[in-house]
Amino acid sequence: MPANFDKIEKLAQRDIAQLQHAEKSYGDSWRKRGGVGAFMMLARKFDRIENQSMKNHWDVFGAILEDPSSAGILDDIRDLRCYLYLVEAYASSLEVHPPDAK
Repeated sequence: MPANFDKIEKLAQRDIAQLQHAEKSYGDSWRKRGGVGAFMMLARKFDRIENQSMKNHWDVFGAILEDPSSAGILDDIRDLRCYLYLVEAYASSLEVHPPDAK
């Protein structure tokens, strides 16, 4: 089955709306503790996805089917995706100097 780019675009638009809404309440709290804190936030979300998938013999789709609730594994997947957007957007704003080529 080919990728459904229309669906992906809708997911991205929903993520943007969710991020804008969350920023009003939480601001930049996701990076309050720097890069290590941001990594730990990502790791915590992935740990939750891993634990739920492990119960289904590492079948993430099976885990989704087992708990399709709004607080289930899909919620963790959405949160991780949004946090990844935040990390990448912030990282792209940093002034990065590649090492000198020798």
